[in-house]
Amino acid sequence: MPASDSNKAIWTLIITGAALFMTALDNLIVGVALPSIRADLGGTIETLQWTVNAYTLTFAVLLITGAALGDRFGRRRMFVIGVGIFTVASAAAALAPDLNSLIAARAVQGAGAAIVTPLTLTLVSGAFPPEKRGAALGIWGGISGLGVALGPLLGGAVVEGISWQWIFWINVPVGLVLVPLAMRHLSESTGPDQALDLPGLGLVGIGLFGITFGIIRGESLGWTSLTVMASIGIGLLALAAFVAWELRAREPMLPMRFFDSRAFSATNGLSFAMFFGTFGAIFLLSQFFQTAQGLGPLEAGLRTLPWTAMPMIVAPIAGLLSDRIGTRPLMFTGLTLQAAGLGWIALITSPEIAFGQLVVPFMMAGSGMALVFPTAAATVLSAVREREEGKASGTTNAIREIGGVMGVAVLSSVFAANGGFESPQAFNDGVVAALPIAVAVLAIGAVLALLVPRRTPAVEQAETDEARPRTGELRPAAETA
Repeated sequence: MPASDSNKAIWTLIITGAALFMTALDNLIVGVALPSIRADLGGTIETLQWTVNAYTLTFAVLLITGAALGDRFGRRRMFVIGVGIFTVASAAAALAPDLNSLIAARAVQGAGAAIVTPLTLTLVSGAFPPEKRGAALGIWGGISGLGVALGPLLGGAVVEGISWQWIFWINVPVGLVLVPLAMRHLSESTGPDQALDLPGLGLVGIGLFGITFGIIRGESLGWTSLTVMASIGIGLLALAAFVAWELRAREPMLPMRFFDSRAFSATNGLSFAMFFGTFGAIFLLSQFFQTAQGLGPLEAGLRTLPWTAMPMIVAPIAGLLSDRIGTRPLMFTGLTLQAAGLGWIALITSPEIAFGQLVVPFMMAGSGMALVFPTAAATVLSAVREREEGKASGTTNAIREIGGVMGVAVLSSVFAANGGFESPQAFNDGVVAALPIAVAVLAIGAVLALLVPRRTPAVEQAETDEARPRTGELRPAAETA
């Protein structure tokens, strides 16, 4: 690899990594601030969910379109625009005078993140040769893990030291620095599929919003209420219509033939399961130390570090190992560790529990996350043609974010049915009832990991979308010992 190309690749990793860190940080940084936001702006567990889900839902719905915009208008150009949208929306969230304004700003933040995130993976993948891509994706996963790790800690420090509004203000200088750096150091590129699938975008947006809204409102309105049943029903019908449309669309935002690949289907299924369990659990546990144990935001953030810091340490190692032993054993081990860690927490947690008793299960859950982050990305990209990596990246990011939305919605509903904010014991009761749902979904994800083939056939770099993968060829990133 020539020195100039190497420098360009390093700059690409630095710039996209910083943007990825910023968007990953905002997935979890709000969690530790929720008690302060609730005290300042009011709100129930239901409305507080939307400060998280408004971000992740728009993020999930628009991710595939974000990749398509990069293919059509230029990946560097759209990366810069996405960072700009995210930065402006962060300032709007910081200035929000009420909860509805905060939720709206979070939704716009999610739209900006949806443009940025899939392009980070595509830009990094394109900047490194195949023999170095596994290590680069491992660093990419580690950066994402760093955002997860520092979210609760940084959020706690900012909320306690200044105010909750500053968890959003800190994005603004980062965004202002990234824009000129990206214009100077990132290479411009486009993809072969430049059409925008607006009907597909509309159907998937209606479908996901309908299901999420129904789940969130189910506990307060009743699961058999007309509003809840109609919302979920419309959502399911819209998703079915989305699949039917994508099967016949000339330029689909999500080619359904991707799912003909067992590696692609199983990996996206386990990614959904991982984010469902992880984000649903973190949403509740990030509030546990403040609400059930009376600690301050900074102390609460510090206590999540044994969990959230592990991806920063383990994910780069997992990326390197995936090139040698394959992704399947790493993904299976990761999901098993997460399920075991959260199951352990569900068995022992109480308002009086000593922090030392939670360290080992937190580390298990965090290490499990780290083993899945980069290996799932490598497996998905190895299952499609290089020219389709943008759509594949958008798809896998969308599916895992949808998992996070559903995890927060479902676990919060279980929490509300069994506990509440009235007392430390009530909060603990809700958490203990909700965590087994996360454990069960993570266990299903571990089973799906076993369905990933030991060897994934390489895909032919063909000029037409109709070209099919050739059999008998192997890609090193998907090989196992």
